[in-house]
Amino acid sequence: MLTKPAAVKASHFLTDYSSKNGIYMKINYFNPEHVHALIDLPTNKCIADAVKIFKGGSSHWINENRLLHGRFAWGRGYGAFSVSHSDIARVATYIARQEEHHRKKTFNAEFELFVKRYGLEWHENR
Repeated sequence: MLTKPAAVKASHFLTDYSSKNGIYMKINYFNPEHVHALIDLPTNKCIADAVKIFKGGSSHWINENRLLHGRFAWGRGYGAFSVSHSDIARVATYIARQEEHHRKKTFNAEFELFVKRYGLEWHENR
């Protein structure tokens, strides 16, 4: 897990790296066990390509810059959800307030609620 100063550095890197790869990132936030990012996905990339760019580039950069003791690697999987134009500001605010938000509700508790609320399927072994 990244320390708070390391997470801030990784966040800045991810924003710059996204731009260099043709993906506009409005905001991102590194939580201890997950990252939120609000992006404008260009038509020449699919979600899987963007996630590969984000995970590959950031893990390489984190390890190269020795932000952790030991080797950093992302876990398998990701979640991706579309956002209507009218909800962009609300979602950006939600991402910006992650630290405060997760003081009240853990990631696992929120994730389980999200899966149930929206009727999603989650398979841990994939």
